Amino acid sequence: MNSQHKPVIGISCGDINGIGLEIIIKSFADSRILEHCTPVVFGSNKVLNFYKKAFPELHLNYQHIKEFERINPKQLNIFNCWEEDIQVTPGQLTDDGGKYAVLSLQAAVQALKDGHIDGLVTAPIHKKNTYNDNFKFTGHTPFLKASFNADDVVMMLYAEQFRVALVTEHVPVAEVAKHITQKSIVKKLLLLNESLKTDFLINTPRIAVLGLNPHAGDEGLIGTEEETIIKPAIKEAKNKGILAVGPYSADAFFARGHHHQFDAVLAMYHDQGLIPFKSLAAGDGVNYTVGLPVIRTSPDHGVAFDIAGKGVADAASFTNAIFECIDLIKRRNEYGEQRRNPIKRLNPEMFARMEDEKIEE
Repeated sequence: MNSQHKPVIGISCGDINGIGLEIIIKSFADSRILEHCTPVVFGSNKVLNFYKKAFPELHLNYQHIKEFERINPKQLNIFNCWEEDIQVTPGQLTDDGGKYAVLSLQAAVQALKDGHIDGLVTAPIHKKNTYNDNFKFTGHTPFLKASFNADDVVMMLYAEQFRVALVTEHVPVAEVAKHITQKSIVKKLLLLNESLKTDFLINTPRIAVLGLNPHAGDEGLIGTEEETIIKPAIKEAKNKGILAVGPYSADAFFARGHHHQFDAVLAMYHDQGLIPFKSLAAGDGVNYTVGLPVIRTSPDHGVAFDIAGKGVADAASFTNAIFECIDLIKRRNEYGEQRRNPIKRLNPEMFARMEDEKIEE
């Protein structure tokens, strides 16, 4: 994608009985978003119409297509992944909800692989009705990791400059400790550090590392993982040129606002990082999969069956995920341009003047 190209953003519809289609409709009802991207929703125009009827006041300019050659950059494009009529039951956990969520996701990922879209935004799915013999994944992240043969990935949520990444993701609390190894922490730090440079254009990222135990183990009195695993991992990461600091006691770290002093925080497990993040980010967070050769974002919430079909879902996080997908694509391209043009990387102002002089000539 060149710098003048408006990116084509693919969107998976998520569970058809969740809030995915509602927040898609609400996001794209503001046509100004079409100035920044060309959206392609992978799903069914019939299902979209079901939800659209609940919002007669919203004007949604869209067309349904079966070939990528028919994508219209001035409209929301619905790529029909299935033709059959299916029952939509908002708020209900059904087999069809999972089946068609997976069909949408698989079609979107294939389009990403084939270069038909430039980035992917995923609406929420439910693990209960998607995990089966044909889709043995506990969520989007492991599926994307396998789809793109990534050695490892990192789940990161962020809102502006507040970024929280995880060593373990959807792992039972009783099993977290056995997944915390020096190797896994170092791998996550390497990927996170590279992403902060490549995707966020931070030259020398500062990364805080949280401890596993209360009070970061109190020097071995409340657990030994900090002394035997986390500190050696931080030391190894520093030897690899990463500015990692810690381990910090998670409760005091966030309560005292220390996260503002770092470009990212690496938490040991899901709730340790995401409870403070979701509390402090106030619904504006975006989920980003670090470590993929492609860009994928999503909102920082789930299917929300309790409010599905009631018309009250907040689309803010999903809208942010769309714009962040666009910005991540641009920043990654800019980083690649800087790598190809060392003068631009070392002295961007001088490079800009040189480019202006060429134009004047």
